[in-house]
Amino acid sequence: MSRPMLNLDLREIIFLIPCILAGFTVHEASHAFIALKLGDSTPCEQGRCTWNPLAHIDLIGMALIIFAGFGWARPVPINPNNFKNPKRDEIAVAMAGPASNLLLALVFVFLAKAISLTGAFGAAPVGPNLYAFFGYMVWVNLLLAIFNLLPVPPLDGSTLVLAAIPDRYAAQKAAFVRYGALALLAVILIGSFTQINIFPIGRLIHAVFNLLYRLVGM
Repeated sequence: MSRPMLNLDLREIIFLIPCILAGFTVHEASHAFIALKLGDSTPCEQGRCTWNPLAHIDLIGMALIIFAGFGWARPVPINPNNFKNPKRDEIAVAMAGPASNLLLALVFVFLAKAISLTGAFGAAPVGPNLYAFFGYMVWVNLLLAIFNLLPVPPLDGSTLVLAAIPDRYAAQKAAFVRYGALALLAVILIGSFTQINIFPIGRLIHAVFNLLYRLVGM
């Protein structure tokens, strides 16, 4: 996951930490549970079929995303050989992560709408802060969903590309995975330290964020 560099204050850090914890946990646990449903118990054997954030969070990746602008969670291990239809099921497992983040973003859009309808949710400043927190939750989960759909290893979107490449090109697929990951890291580092956004993720998230809020009349 990557986000633009920010000059974070204490309030933003307090909001971001639970949002990132929730987003990463839902994302990775969804991978694990869908893999189990499709016949692969590998994630459960590795302790990943749980909603406990401690099973999914990488502390260094968590700290980096807050203070450096990019980071990661612990990837969920799967064994495609356990699937009945490996290509189809591997895609389903990969897409479960972004789909779960999009669903969580939608939930918090509706919660934000509920806050706006009730006015101050309890004594001030609880209401405004809660409303702002819901906005952070929507933004972080949209970021996770959209960023992970990029067709670049090791992101979830690369599974679609790999599935489309015939098996006879195994060497090319391996090179795509190996060098794609290095290219992605280079792009993230360039974006984080130079503000050059090769992937217009921020603008896309902003557009989707505004669209969701407009759809609920906000």
